[in-house]
Amino acid sequence: MPELSLGNIDQISNDIRNEEISFSHLIDDLIDHVCCDVEFEMQAGLDFHQAYQRVKQKMGSVRRIREIQEETLYAVDTKYRIMKKTMKISGIAGTVLLGNAALFKIMHWPLAGIMLVLGSVILAFVFMPSALGVLWKETHSGKRLFLYISAFFAGMLFIAGTLFKVQHWPGAGTILILAALTGILFFIPSLLVSKIGDQEQSSKKMIYFLGAAGLICFILGLLFNIQHWPLATTLQVAGLLLISIVVFPWYTFASWKQENNVSARFIYMVIGTIAVVVPCALLNLSLQRSYENSYFNHQAEQQAMFSYLSGKNQAFLKNINDSAMGPVLIKISSGAASLIQVINGVEAKMIAESLGKSGKPANLTEQIKQTENGPEIQFYSINGLFNYKPVEDFLMPGCTTREELDLKLKEYADYLVSLTPGGELSRLGKILDPSVCLPVEDLSGDRTSLMAGLHSLGLVKNSILIAESEALSVVSKQSK
Repeated sequence: MPELSLGNIDQISNDIRNEEISFSHLIDDLIDHVCCDVEFEMQAGLDFHQAYQRVKQKMGSVRRIREIQEETLYAVDTKYRIMKKTMKISGIAGTVLLGNAALFKIMHWPLAGIMLVLGSVILAFVFMPSALGVLWKETHSGKRLFLYISAFFAGMLFIAGTLFKVQHWPGAGTILILAALTGILFFIPSLLVSKIGDQEQSSKKMIYFLGAAGLICFILGLLFNIQHWPLATTLQVAGLLLISIVVFPWYTFASWKQENNVSARFIYMVIGTIAVVVPCALLNLSLQRSYENSYFNHQAEQQAMFSYLSGKNQAFLKNINDSAMGPVLIKISSGAASLIQVINGVEAKMIAESLGKSGKPANLTEQIKQTENGPEIQFYSINGLFNYKPVEDFLMPGCTTREELDLKLKEYADYLVSLTPGGELSRLGKILDPSVCLPVEDLSGDRTSLMAGLHSLGLVKNSILIAESEALSVVSKQSK
């Protein structure tokens, strides 16, 4: 019977030890078992390398060795068995709860929020820690410990951030940013180091580098999309193109040359790419367009309302023949027009700051169109509608522009209320209260985009026209 040389035995021993078998008693048994199998195959006239390759194919290469360890640990280690069961049960329960929560949320059925919270808590605080414990128990690899920990924190933060975002809880943006940074700065680099350090995968190093770059772009695109930051679509498209057009075909070609048959891991990778990455990107791109279009529709409705109210008030003034009350009515109208002109100026400054660079507002050309009812914003021609800086600089309480606008609204409201000593116009003070439509100090840390700020100013202008209309009507009736 052919016997293995000491060099052959060392090669088999090193290969098995490199698979991070943590159960010390199992390593010797596996080495002995593989050596015996190789010697048996060599009886058919094969040399060592041919016989060793055939044995690895029969065992399913790396995965079968790890499965043997998992089965052994499961049989002899109670703690491992408990962690493994906990991981499986919590993974299934959390996934089922999140799936049902998504269905209930879409259908607007009750209990959606409860299932969403329970599913997220189970996945983040039961499944993730137990999975981390199982991985460590199976490998005891110091080299991969950082990879496992970074994956744990990135996954936990992403689940928590998504939950907070869906539930509209404060701090969602911060948690998602931390999740993305953990994945980009720690998990992906450590995974890349692990892959390029694998001798069997040395020919795929460039593929892994490009894959990491594409994945980083895609994650950043998702984060920017969720946070409504600029360049979200560009980053997502760049990441998807790199992964789907370069990395995936190249990896497929390299794997096809190296493997005699299609492995289960390769099939899962294909399914995962198609079932997760592509629908996720398409959904987010669709949501971005839907989000913008819904805002555009709201803005169009506000502008249509403004045109209607403005025309109605002007027509009312033309039909007034009472010369005694004429000056008062004209003052009411001119006061409203003056306020609206101030707001138009604030809108123009905000748009110019959004389109320009820091400290250098852009010159507006096609963004604001002059109509018979005054300036009209062309929202489709504005980039940076989800920029937060203009609102912070012009509309948040404490800034100069907001203080001036609050003062003018109060002066106009006080003037209208004073026209009727009996209190018929007293409620106009509430209609013109800036806090009804404009941003207020928010301790949650949430920020207001340019789009939302312009929408708020549109509501204020229509509130002014409504107050003007009611004042004109009440004052004109008092003169009769």
